[in-house]
Amino acid sequence: MLTTEPTARRWSLDEYHRMGDLGFFRDQRVELIAGEILEMAPQGSEHFSSICLCADALRRCFGSNHVIRVQGPLRFSDRSEPEPDVAVVPGQPRDYAAKSHPASALLVVEVSDTSLEFDQKGKASLYARAGIKDYWIVNLTDRTVEVYRDPVPDETSLFGFQYADKSIFTDKDRIKPFAAAADVAVADLLP
Repeated sequence: MLTTEPTARRWSLDEYHRMGDLGFFRDQRVELIAGEILEMAPQGSEHFSSICLCADALRRCFGSNHVIRVQGPLRFSDRSEPEPDVAVVPGQPRDYAAKSHPASALLVVEVSDTSLEFDQKGKASLYARAGIKDYWIVNLTDRTVEVYRDPVPDETSLFGFQYADKSIFTDKDRIKPFAAAADVAVADLLP
């Protein structure tokens, strides 16, 4: 008798969206990552305040020719549609109304406390694989901002890519996004 181990069922983006339309995820925060539907932890007040602060600071930094998406989907593939806390994409909001969500971003920011390890490893590998050149983690635990740049292949990483450059900034520092003319004070991102 031949035996096989059970395997996980991977979901497509179309299936994920249909389940959402049917109400499967009502009152849940979920993301589709590599075909798996991940339930995200509820947000605390400090977490959400930081998301708002990041969005405000990045609007000032990038100006009117960019959309600052707050927890909006990025369509990386037919199996991955993460919803980063903040993403900066070129254009105007209506540019994405009739077509698919953006497939990339100029900057992605995750605000992190309970999900810090996943954001540093899993999400970093996912974003590096998608070619996101500027990825920031607002680390609420250490009150720092981790900046990841220069995505490179790395077979040991979860999604086969990682960032070659990681820098850590404190509340006394300023950071210049790759795609912006102005910089951002780290203190403006922390609650």
